[in-house]
Amino acid sequence: MCTAITYKTACHYFGRNLDLELSYREEVTITPRNYPFRFRRMGQLPTHYALIGMATVAGGYPLYYEATNERGLSMAGLNFPGSARYQPAAEGKDNVTPFELIPWVLGQCATVAEARALLERLNLLDESFSAELPLSPLHWMIADRNSAIAVEPMADGLRIFDDPVGVLTNEPPFDWHMTNLANYMALTAEPPADTFAPGVPLTAYSRGMGGMGLPGDLSSASRFVKAAFVRCNSRSGVAESESVAQFFHILGSVAQQRGCVHMGGGKYEITLYSSCCNTDTGVYYYTTYENSRITAVDLHREDLDGSALVRYPLVRGPQILRQNGGD
Repeated sequence: MCTAITYKTACHYFGRNLDLELSYREEVTITPRNYPFRFRRMGQLPTHYALIGMATVAGGYPLYYEATNERGLSMAGLNFPGSARYQPAAEGKDNVTPFELIPWVLGQCATVAEARALLERLNLLDESFSAELPLSPLHWMIADRNSAIAVEPMADGLRIFDDPVGVLTNEPPFDWHMTNLANYMALTAEPPADTFAPGVPLTAYSRGMGGMGLPGDLSSASRFVKAAFVRCNSRSGVAESESVAQFFHILGSVAQQRGCVHMGGGKYEITLYSSCCNTDTGVYYYTTYENSRITAVDLHREDLDGSALVRYPLVRGPQILRQNGGD
């Protein structure tokens, strides 16, 4: 399970928590403009926008979990196991497999509006990358600095929703999550007003009581509500360090700790990594479960006119600064 968010100060930021019980050897991966994206049914894109994001590279092909292109459009795929439905090839449609969708959209589109137009012709093809890497049931968030949408392949076709809260988690479908937010419409970041009953004077005994009732469990429904509340109420300075720190604090509010979500067989779902991309500058930041120090990779420090993938293995081990010496 996962959580994706957007955030804007002076710059625009996009990122996610990846919550799984095991790693697929993901790496920060840059795809330059002249790396040829070859699609199963749609030929190839010999040239395209450059991308940076997290991917597992299999057979030389970047299987992106999330990415941002050089124009600032971002996209993330999140688990959607109960509702996702993929289709056989359809004549007159753009037959694209789910594992190709991020390159297909980000390689060609600079804005959410352009992505919407491209998605009108889309047919998500029920075809796995390989026997070892079968399809994952997914839905996606697509965002630029002005808007975000949720894209969900359902049994009745592809659904596209405006996403005014800039959050996506997992099941149920997006419109259910938005309806569910109404159950928490009385929450506030301000001290609560006493509306309990006439003639019953009540006094708040603690700070933060305006948020009483905010979910704290790790279900996708609760993470959606909490991430939306924290993200929409977040305040930070506009400096890069302040903005990035605040972004990771938002993701940290819904992060998963080992031991709290048992998958059976001694395996536990954890937040393997958290990411934050400044979509205006192309700097991709991340932390891992073991390493809370923020690491950065800059898209524009690479040769974006190249044709070979650029890959950075994750810095996973803990990095501890000892202020008073010691080994």
